[in-house]
Amino acid sequence: MKKWLFIVIIFILISGAALVAYQQRASHEPQAKSLQTEKVTRRDIASSVQATGVIRAQIGAEVKVGARISGRVERLYANIGDVVSQGQLLAQIEQEDLKAKVNEARMNLRVTLANLELARKTLTRMENLYAQDFVSRDKVDVAERDYATAQAQASQIRETIKFNTTQLSYADIHAPIDGVIASVATQQGETVSASAQNVPTFVTIVDLNRLEVYAYVDETDIGKIKPGTLATFSVDSFPETEFKGTVSAIYPKATIQDNVIYYITVISIDNPAGKLKPDMTVNATLYLNKRDNVLTVPSRAISREGGKKVVKLLAADKTVTKSVKTGWKDSNYTEVVEGVQEGDQIIIDAGQPAAKE
Repeated sequence: MKKWLFIVIIFILISGAALVAYQQRASHEPQAKSLQTEKVTRRDIASSVQATGVIRAQIGAEVKVGARISGRVERLYANIGDVVSQGQLLAQIEQEDLKAKVNEARMNLRVTLANLELARKTLTRMENLYAQDFVSRDKVDVAERDYATAQAQASQIRETIKFNTTQLSYADIHAPIDGVIASVATQQGETVSASAQNVPTFVTIVDLNRLEVYAYVDETDIGKIKPGTLATFSVDSFPETEFKGTVSAIYPKATIQDNVIYYITVISIDNPAGKLKPDMTVNATLYLNKRDNVLTVPSRAISREGGKKVVKLLAADKTVTKSVKTGWKDSNYTEVVEGVQEGDQIIIDAGQPAAKE
């Protein structure tokens, strides 16, 4: 019995060891199978810079149209999405009281002009009588004063008419630019109150033919960009359409997002079909100079360790981590200036994203 018990124990131990060895082998096999390598080769790179951004209206292409006078909105001709032309009537504020003020001032002017004519005739008569020594000089002085006063009153009323007429013109609100009604902030029948400190907005107009892209370019790439650089971009609303543009300006002041420094790069664009709208998110590609016959590695093989860019080499069945210095890049490959040689086997970790520049 002891002999058979000893044999059973030995069998169990051997089976357990075999099971452990099998499990360890099984756990290592998927990792070995997932290991991918690619040789360092020379190729031509059409270098580009990737950036995200947003579509903005150019300066002067988005205008908030407001009321310069207080009153009740009598008519509102604007609806969201309407295409309007410069000078087109958008809204009217009630005008009866404004018209009454203009008419009253005009009537006052008639009376004043009549008084002015009388003062002129009186002054002429007094001057003639004084020349014949029929009246004293005081009479002439009084006539001159009355005539000057009548002239001043006429001028004052003319300015009142001009002011009231201008106020009346503010009751008709016109479009200052061509564009599309982007928003309406008032309703017909609503009473608005305007002052120097508060100008109520009626509508917002956007000229969709004057849009541009604000692309946020990483500080490591901004030195490669200059005005005139060609760019393409896409928006989520039309993922299959590639739009084109040209870099027109680079903001000298940086902006920080998630502790990363970016510079706003302005891309001039065309929008003849009106598909693009302000505030659309953009994925942009800015095309740089072409690099011929340079050493390259897959971009996703590059990672960061300790603040440095590194790649992993397969040498004599061992993994070696090498620090590299990179140059230009395209959508899939990155130029390596230092750190690897042509023919080196680069390990590609399929689950690891490419290092950010």
